[in-house]
Amino acid sequence: MATIKEIAEMVGVSSAAVSRVLNYDEGISVSQETRTAIFAAAEKIGYKKRVIYPKISNVSLLYFTEHEDELEDIFYQNIKDELLVQAEKMNIHLSVFTRKDGMDSIPKDINAFVAIGWLNRKEINDLYKICQKGVFIGTSPDEKLFDAVRPNMSSFVTQIVDYFMEKGHKTIGFIGGSDRNIDTGEPSMDIREWAFRQSTAYYQCLNEDFILISEKFTVSEGYRLGKKMVQMKEFPTALCIASDTLAVGVLQALNEDGIQIPDQIAVFSINDASIAKYVSPPLTTIHIDISILCETALELLRNQVLNGGSVTKSVFVNGSAVFRHSC
Repeated sequence: MATIKEIAEMVGVSSAAVSRVLNYDEGISVSQETRTAIFAAAEKIGYKKRVIYPKISNVSLLYFTEHEDELEDIFYQNIKDELLVQAEKMNIHLSVFTRKDGMDSIPKDINAFVAIGWLNRKEINDLYKICQKGVFIGTSPDEKLFDAVRPNMSSFVTQIVDYFMEKGHKTIGFIGGSDRNIDTGEPSMDIREWAFRQSTAYYQCLNEDFILISEKFTVSEGYRLGKKMVQMKEFPTALCIASDTLAVGVLQALNEDGIQIPDQIAVFSINDASIAKYVSPPLTTIHIDISILCETALELLRNQVLNGGSVTKSVFVNGSAVFRHSC
């Protein structure tokens, strides 16, 4: 590992001088030529200055998930676990509060919060009264009030439809779940369904019969909708599924009916859950980088707490396709 001592020996100055230059100490009297030489030497040997994060305490992690399926729970559990690991590295002290704890459990004197899950309008407004510095991960209930970091679901679906069209598919189906209106709590169109409709309409291959929607993202609902699709007189040759959780159930239904994947129907999903590589056939899916989601959320939170600012930010994190045998 590269050290300050190595840089000092290369340039011919003291270690103290190197340290002060790399830390932009304006009080040190060295020539511009020496400064340039120090930075050049540091870059040459790959020296990385240790980042010292100022302590941020009294931050709440609101784990307000309501998922009824174990696979969905694992995804959000992984986000929570990764947040705790990265927060410790960034010297951010988190206290976890769950949906079961309720809104009343959130301290009234918190400095900031990170939220995972779904909140209704009343909860969002109550949270804003408690603390105006917060970041949502995975959802964006009110972009006017809070920062948000989300997987770029709209882009994922568009990429899947583009891929199927490039492969010559003429009929593409979609299996997904609904979102919820934060004001009424009633089901509303999920962004993945909206993106699918827009993309297939662009290619002039939108077929309402091939769009099947559930109110829940569960394996059992994926199985039910998969059974419904194979019972059609004619089903699509390609299938975009909104999450791996649904896809596991769909694959089970297709396999039970002897549907050959991908020969009769190609399947492409989103999430890259750990189980995706073990189902039959192994699932082609979009990988969502949980580490990047969490890192981005905590950087937004640090910026809010340390630098302030009145403009909220929404960040979309892209993913990468992992091709397996279902396509």
